[in-house]
Amino acid sequence: MVGPGLSGHTPDGLQVVEWEPASLGRRFGALMVDWILCVLIAGIFADPRREGWWPVFILIVEYGFFLGLFGQTPGMWVTKIRCLGFVDGRPIGIPRALLRGFLLALIVPALIMDGDRRGLHDRAVGSVVIAPPRAKS
Repeated sequence: MVGPGLSGHTPDGLQVVEWEPASLGRRFGALMVDWILCVLIAGIFADPRREGWWPVFILIVEYGFFLGLFGQTPGMWVTKIRCLGFVDGRPIGIPRALLRGFLLALIVPALIMDGDRRGLHDRAVGSVVIAPPRAKS
């Protein structure tokens, strides 16, 4: 269970890091930034008002690339949150990130959350969205 006070060790094994789930406000803000970018990109080669699936497709691809490789979309970078593997704390990889993006595009899985603020899309791929880690002294 992830919650306030989840502790882990950094890769060097020396420093203990405490993780907290990202707030819903930061998560929503990140999604809005990502969505605006996707609509703007879709507008380059299609009319998003007529062909509304282009921004959704671009969002899924964006999630697959950025979350899969870096653990953070541009919107998450702006709001200072990360999406990492629940077990290992690393980026989740492209296949799992694509599945997460697809499930997020369905909207409903993101609305059903547990006490750790993990939606069905997070639980399906084994990810967690976290706020910046705090070093413990």
